[in-house]
Amino acid sequence: MCPPQSQSVLSWRIQNSTNNIGDQCPPQPHPLGMCKSRVAAYGYPCEEYQVTTEDGYILSLKRIPHGVSNADNSTEDRTPVLLFHGLLVDGFCWVLSTPKQSLAFILADSGYDVWIANCRGTKSSRKHTSLTPEDPDFWDWTWDQLADYDLPAVLQFVYNQTGGKKVHYVGHSLGTLIILAAFSEHKLIDIVRSAVLLCPIAYLHRMKSRLIWLAARIFLAETIHMLGYHEFNPVGPVAQELLGEVCTDPEVDCYDIFSAVAGPDCCLNTSTTCIFLQHGPQSSSVKNMIHMSQLVRKAGIRKYDYGNKKENMKHYNQPEPPLYNLSSIPPHVPLFLTHGGQDFLGDVPDTRHLLRTLVRQHDSDDIEVLYMPDYAHGDFVMGYNAPQLIYKPMVEFFKRH
Repeated sequence: MCPPQSQSVLSWRIQNSTNNIGDQCPPQPHPLGMCKSRVAAYGYPCEEYQVTTEDGYILSLKRIPHGVSNADNSTEDRTPVLLFHGLLVDGFCWVLSTPKQSLAFILADSGYDVWIANCRGTKSSRKHTSLTPEDPDFWDWTWDQLADYDLPAVLQFVYNQTGGKKVHYVGHSLGTLIILAAFSEHKLIDIVRSAVLLCPIAYLHRMKSRLIWLAARIFLAETIHMLGYHEFNPVGPVAQELLGEVCTDPEVDCYDIFSAVAGPDCCLNTSTTCIFLQHGPQSSSVKNMIHMSQLVRKAGIRKYDYGNKKENMKHYNQPEPPLYNLSSIPPHVPLFLTHGGQDFLGDVPDTRHLLRTLVRQHDSDDIEVLYMPDYAHGDFVMGYNAPQLIYKPMVEFFKRH
């Protein structure tokens, strides 16, 4: 149990991390962006682009066109890979550690043209053609809009910039949900070469995080919205005060929020964790958090529920929000899915439900599953042994497709 005032960004620290491996963590975030402070510092090229969505959001997109050791090879010979982050983080999650441990660097050194997305609302994607983050309408979106606008805009941009090459896609957490949602509506199929789903979240009804379960059932996100807030800042005073109510439950460990949300990570090191805490958790929209809570409270994967039949009829022409039918995902899209036994968000029962849906539609040659019994949610992007256990099989999967 912990009182609200004890909550701070430090409460997101992973307490069971290993000894330091890799970078030393500076006391404050570097004032420069990811390209200059992280990628170029290791000797890699880094290009920065801005992509405007159909609904006016201006997204930051980074590119590592080649590795350090293969700079002489033309990008014309490289297959593009798009990395899409999860909830409450941004694209920095792919370069948190050293080149031998961070997925973006590993892919660049393996001969791929690496692109790193940053969805709306994150630190580098807080611009709009007519709105500012101070406008409530700037935050009027959920992951439905990430699937409808952000993902297509970024994927199409990468496809066009690379001369019409189909793109390998890698999503973590929420990055998996939006690609599955798009695929279920037969969108983006023609420009995606394959999709890697790192600890996918789709079905959340049986998720194991007591903290998230309670937050959904006391309608915490809805309460924040009723108080007039539209930006969800997980380390801001309003979220922290309401989180204190959840912390009164003795089964919730509020001294290690990250583990309470995502599961007990096996394989993090203190330096990577420290850098993660400098760049996250980041903001999302309150409306998006409401949508995520709806997935926890009610089985199935539906579009945002406006809370009454009249509003749902206005937006969907039906009284209930439509389901995303994952069984309609075309079987010819190669999938690589990996999940962890300690993951509280993409928990084993819900992931197996997803797998049963996908496997029924796919040939055995086009879907690969890698189960990591000791891994939790964060290990897939920050684990010190992920390069050997996850990224190496991923690269081999790309080579086959």
